[in-house]
Amino acid sequence: MGKLIKNHWARLIVLTAAAYQVAAAIEGFFWPKVFWDFLTKTLDPAVKPIPVLQIINLVMGLGMFALEWPLSFIAGSTFHRSLEARLALLPLVALAAVLLYQGTNPALYYLTGSVVYFWAYSEGEIVCAEPWSLPQRGQVGAKA
Repeated sequence: MGKLIKNHWARLIVLTAAAYQVAAAIEGFFWPKVFWDFLTKTLDPAVKPIPVLQIINLVMGLGMFALEWPLSFIAGSTFHRSLEARLALLPLVALAAVLLYQGTNPALYYLTGSVVYFWAYSEGEIVCAEPWSLPQRGQVGAKA
């Protein structure tokens, strides 16, 4: 049995969350609702008449999908390879998702993904420049 590569597992979790967040944002255009409206109505202007929260969730969901897939111009960049950037970005994306009623599941997935990314970070894992590849042994300063 091989070792669990936690950053690949976290990437799959976050990709699932991003797909759910995009779907939740699109659904939010048709049925606008803030998750916390049973406590207060002060957040209702964020979803109607102008769908600000839905647009924020759509952009963030597409952005996370582009980072985790990744798009060709993002793949291999310093931002793509940084676990620290993901650990800083995921709570913000989860916050935007949890505000939208349809986005509570993606928010939970984002939090789960950030826990797994933190686990990977604490064990010293790296994100490879080529997406979905394995880190090669002995590449630091070694000649081929």
